[in-house]
Amino acid sequence: MTGNAKRYYRDWSATEPTLPIFSKGWWLDAVAPDGWSVTIVENDGSVAACMPYIKFRKGPYTVLGMPPLTQNLGPWISHSSAKYPKRLAREKDLMGKLIDHLPDYHGFYQNWHYSRSNWLPFYWRDFSQTTRYTYVIEGLSKLDAVFSEFEHSKRKNIKKAEESVIVSWDLGPDEFYHNHKMTLRKQGQTIAYSYDVFRRVYDSSHQRGMGRILAAYDSSRNLHAALFIVFDEMSAYDLISTIDPDFRASGAASLLVKEAIKYTAERGLNKFDFEGSMIESVERSFRNFGARQVPYHAVSHVPSRTFRVVKAFGQFLK
Repeated sequence: MTGNAKRYYRDWSATEPTLPIFSKGWWLDAVAPDGWSVTIVENDGSVAACMPYIKFRKGPYTVLGMPPLTQNLGPWISHSSAKYPKRLAREKDLMGKLIDHLPDYHGFYQNWHYSRSNWLPFYWRDFSQTTRYTYVIEGLSKLDAVFSEFEHSKRKNIKKAEESVIVSWDLGPDEFYHNHKMTLRKQGQTIAYSYDVFRRVYDSSHQRGMGRILAAYDSSRNLHAALFIVFDEMSAYDLISTIDPDFRASGAASLLVKEAIKYTAERGLNKFDFEGSMIESVERSFRNFGARQVPYHAVSHVPSRTFRVVKAFGQFLK
């Protein structure tokens, strides 16, 4: 895609309220400055469909995959008021054109936003699908009802935390990143995203009023937990959380989620998306907040026979 076309997409995506934050041009500039592009189908001078993608090399292979810190990509289709059969026919036509406009690749992998339920046109073009799950709380205009759905263990942890920590919005991005790196190291893990990517995401979202960090400290200024949340016009997203294992029992992480949900409601948004996890213990935690399990599509295509037998295939695409 030409630079002019990317500039066009940046301008258009910034003002399209039904486009998830992870498909906005500014987000793609932050997570993959030189690696993203987009296929666009226009109708009468307006965007009828689009699908951003990230292109990178792994050895001799070209992969269209997912960038770091990005929950979903996938196709976006403009709204149609036509009858249901015609809407499906339109989606088939538009998705076919999006596929045709993709560059050559050896492997393709994208997580789609859960609002995009129809992947059948991709199936007809030899793509594959795996169902994954995120957890979403809706109805934030009625916070008392939302909080009443928290499991007893969550409410107990939150009450304990309210007596021992203070929630603050003053944690800077440098301290957040280095704290996350340190807490993972305590657990024998390494951080999965670079400081440069994180800082670009933070700066780009913060300057647009679409990202904030909240943190929980005790009276000695020990940082128990912190949470980085981002927003679009539809939802808030629990993007990154850091929890010090030495203070895990304080309940601070649960308190931060409650405060983030409250803040999301104050912004006039109706959804809080935990971003999902296929890890059993993490899934249990999200479920215990009363969040609803929502399926989404992980769509892939591997036209290269050689690439199919590469043992690290899954690592290439994630």
